[in-house]
Amino acid sequence: MKEKNMDLNLGTSLPIMEHFYTIQGEGRHTGTAAYFIRIGGCDVGCHWCDVKESWDPNLHPVSSAEEIACLAASHSKTIVLTGGEPLMWNLNPITRQLKDLGCTIHIETSGAYPLSGEIDWICLSPKKTSLPVQEVYDRAHELKVIVFNQHDFLFAEEQAEKTNDKAVLYLQPEWSNREKMTPKIIDYVMKNPKWHISLQTHKYLNIP
Repeated sequence: MKEKNMDLNLGTSLPIMEHFYTIQGEGRHTGTAAYFIRIGGCDVGCHWCDVKESWDPNLHPVSSAEEIACLAASHSKTIVLTGGEPLMWNLNPITRQLKDLGCTIHIETSGAYPLSGEIDWICLSPKKTSLPVQEVYDRAHELKVIVFNQHDFLFAEEQAEKTNDKAVLYLQPEWSNREKMTPKIIDYVMKNPKWHISLQTHKYLNIP
């Protein structure tokens, strides 16, 4: 058990909930083939999270970061690290291995933890329950705000003010409330064209 915990702390092993080859469904790289590595563990606790089974890292097998990296790279050179909250873990070993294998690495994060690892594209999706650290605001390539209710438009503007001015800005309807909020997002983006619309196209396509 002590050795297992040490490996987790070092990032040489990670609690992997699932990993799969699919099409990126959201944000800037929508439509791109990519290999997803979903790392277990999250304490941000969004009430509308669609992968709550990822929250408890103890429910997921501890896997070798090197082995997962090699498997992922054999399918695709575009890798997405997601969760859960992947930045809860030391991502240096797995990203170093992926880079050695010629991969481009994306991450989907709430930004609640400091960055680790060699990341090429940072998708910041901030949550009200645990706001991002400044480093992630400063380095994010895209800001993706999930819109569940009207107040989320105000939250989105507050987050955009904190994010670097090179980040692409996205509003994405929360899936269970999409019929109500999508028309509001369309209207908002037409009035505020600095924003773009992101949809969970993988759910419409019925793929992972």
